[in-house]
Amino acid sequence: MSQRDYYEVLGVERGASEADLKRAFRGLAKQYHPDRNPGDAEAEQRFKEIGEAYDVLSDDEKRQAYDRFGHAAFEGGQGGPGGGFGGGFSGSFADVFDDLFGEFMGGGRRRSSTGAARGGDMRYNLEITLEDAFHGKKTQIRVPTTIGCETCEGSGAEPGSAPSLCVTCQGHGKVRAQQGFFTIERTCPSCHGAGQVIQHPCRACSGAGRVERERTLAVNIPPGVEEGTRIRLSGEGEAGMRSGPAGDLYIFLSLAPHHIFRRESTNLYCRVPIPMVTASLGGNIEVPTLEGGRVSVSIPAGTQTGRQFRLRGKGMPQLNGAAKGDIYIQTVVETPMKLTKRQKELLREFAEEGDAETTSPESHGFFAKVKELWEDLTD
Repeated sequence: MSQRDYYEVLGVERGASEADLKRAFRGLAKQYHPDRNPGDAEAEQRFKEIGEAYDVLSDDEKRQAYDRFGHAAFEGGQGGPGGGFGGGFSGSFADVFDDLFGEFMGGGRRRSSTGAARGGDMRYNLEITLEDAFHGKKTQIRVPTTIGCETCEGSGAEPGSAPSLCVTCQGHGKVRAQQGFFTIERTCPSCHGAGQVIQHPCRACSGAGRVERERTLAVNIPPGVEEGTRIRLSGEGEAGMRSGPAGDLYIFLSLAPHHIFRRESTNLYCRVPIPMVTASLGGNIEVPTLEGGRVSVSIPAGTQTGRQFRLRGKGMPQLNGAAKGDIYIQTVVETPMKLTKRQKELLREFAEEGDAETTSPESHGFFAKVKELWEDLTD
């Protein structure tokens, strides 16, 4: 098919090792595989070209012939890709394709020669509080899952009987078909990939080798976890088919909104309303921390809304580390409401006696600029 240099097709040097050839082929085959490029004729042609190049270079005998004679080594019936050197793919080529197709079809569930398949991974969503994320937590969860059938001990066959070898695929779980120089592997239609046939299925699990149960599992949540942190419990997923290994359980953590703090990485942010009198004259306020105590913060006279104060080392712990973040306090000056008659009189006296330019320089400066703008527009 291809007349391009096979080394150029795979993007490797002429002295490339078997491992380099395999690595290059895997990457290119994934990129141009028809399943990833549906309807793309150019990608399909490129995929075939890559397969042809690897079929030759991965076989020592073919590679020696190609290095000596080039494409002419396979012309005139001397044995080209897919023929003359034993036909079909070489063993290493089939192994690579088995890996590739396993990934495209969800490779974590490959079956062994006994028909055992790894159980599926499971996901569990767990919501925790910000306090739990600060201190860490040990908790228990109840998970609906599948476990190995105790009646048949996971074999899927009725006690006293055993699965028999599939005559269609001879226990491989796959059958091969030749299409041009490609050898295509498909799941065996007789045993559905198990490699074995159960003549007398277990009544308790209907031949699956596993049954549904709800399990209680202990979970250790370390301090410092964040939104989306994933905890893996190895072997706590679904039981494998017919005594196959169990999958894993992945716990995804989410943090419930907190009524005081907002979190960003290891830092905490908090908006603290302070009375107008405290903001004007100065004073002290107390701010809570997730450690359980309180911290006194000195508010200087003339504090405005939006001013930040930093409490070092009072934030969230770093996951798997000793450092801690900070707490940032943002003040919000609260305007008095529902004033008494006397309080209103005192505020009026304050306004009459004070100099707006001195007591409220920001608002005075703003309205001074507004006045200048109006005067410019009316001139």
